[in-house]
Amino acid sequence: MRVLVTGASGNVGGELVKLLSQAGHDVRAVTRKRASSGLPAAAEEVVADLNDPASLRTAWTGVDALFLLPGYPATPELLADAVRAGVGHMVLLSGSSAGDQASSNAVTRYMSQAEDAVHAAGLRFTILRPAGFMSNTLEWAAQLRAGDALEAPFADVPIAAIDPQDIAAVAMTVLVTGQHDERHSGRVYRLSGPEALRPGDRVRILASVLGRPLRFVAQSNEAAYAQMATQMPAEYVEAFFDFYVRGSLDDSVIYPAVAEITGQPPRTFHQWALAHAAAFIRSP
Repeated sequence: MRVLVTGASGNVGGELVKLLSQAGHDVRAVTRKRASSGLPAAAEEVVADLNDPASLRTAWTGVDALFLLPGYPATPELLADAVRAGVGHMVLLSGSSAGDQASSNAVTRYMSQAEDAVHAAGLRFTILRPAGFMSNTLEWAAQLRAGDALEAPFADVPIAAIDPQDIAAVAMTVLVTGQHDERHSGRVYRLSGPEALRPGDRVRILASVLGRPLRFVAQSNEAAYAQMATQMPAEYVEAFFDFYVRGSLDDSVIYPAVAEITGQPPRTFHQWALAHAAAFIRSP
């Protein structure tokens, strides 16, 4: 079986390439620029831009299944190429807020537009809507390498964050079985981790894993807005404030899909922290 994985250097795509390669499947790993490391030796790297479907045209030969990222205006054209190539099943990575096509929220809108394109393509599909990623905690690494105080926004917001490796495990199961099993066809799966944690809870768990007296400092909404505005377009800052300050999104719900699909329970944040502890080691 040959799988085309877009976003192969990302949190989910990178894990999916590893899992598929370990299971003996042929993988075409699509990256925007050539990866210096991290891809398994058995994976075939394809440098392409999802905004330019022509850059992928030579990669479709022999592809049985597709893993696709959202957020690209050229998605309908990409999917048309997948249909012409005879791709049997695809998995779209979406988001937990998707489904409201009329939403003014920029994140919800681009997720929903990707889902609409998938529904219209005439290709057998499965959509994954995960909660926030545990790997987002890596945004704290610089602060925790510098000291024991961690300042972060949205202090009162619990999120049932999920390990990207669990999303990848679900995607692999669906892609591999989707060639001969209709159970996942046309389905939309909500994915979560096993517990809903606030930022302070994650800091407490990191403190235990790292053996350090970490201290959580709640960042004000004003300070958070100003900082985020330096890191992303204003419409995305507004989107996250819509989710977590105005409360349009509840990402605290725990869903059973990871265990039901993969046969394994989702990893806890403690397990994720143990696996990524080196990223937070304090500088000498």
